[in-house]
Amino acid sequence: MILNILLIVFAYLLGSIPTGLLLSKALAGKDPRQQGSRNIGATNVMRTAGKTLGAVTLIGDVLKGLIPVVIALWLGREQTWVAGVGVAAFLGHCFSIYLRFKGGKGVATALGIFLPLAPLAVFFDILFFAGVVVACRIVSVGSILGAVAMPILIWLVGYPLPYVILGICVAALIIYRHKENIQRLMAGGENKFLGKS
Repeated sequence: MILNILLIVFAYLLGSIPTGLLLSKALAGKDPRQQGSRNIGATNVMRTAGKTLGAVTLIGDVLKGLIPVVIALWLGREQTWVAGVGVAAFLGHCFSIYLRFKGGKGVATALGIFLPLAPLAVFFDILFFAGVVVACRIVSVGSILGAVAMPILIWLVGYPLPYVILGICVAALIIYRHKENIQRLMAGGENKFLGKS
């Protein structure tokens, strides 16, 4: 039990590291919270600090979800606890203790969480996400629909129930974190291609 709790705390603290903010300030002298969509995620970092830093932010945010989940699996934790570790990492990214419980929208961190848990579902979801973005040229639409599709794909492929529930929880929070994007979409004001994610 103590090890499980320590893993959850570790996952939250790791997930809370604001990768995009740290990289943008250190290497470009910019604060993504003051520019573009004011989000610390890879899309806004790419827009405000360049493609390279955007790509590195994406990798860093993925690793924040991937690393604690892989450790939990390697230590042989039960599926429910592994899912809990994933939730903790995701909540850390969205509500960072280092940023007064503010943070990003969680798409990349969610990708990192599910890569070791449901790789086949992730593969199909990436294809779905890419198809949506190519069709409508708005990243936020792909992110929202991809989040909705993920728990369905996890269930269809046959992964364990705790991971399906994890997918539902993550999808709900991703949709909530995209509420401003949804408002802009409804008003017809969401930017094309990169959107305001």
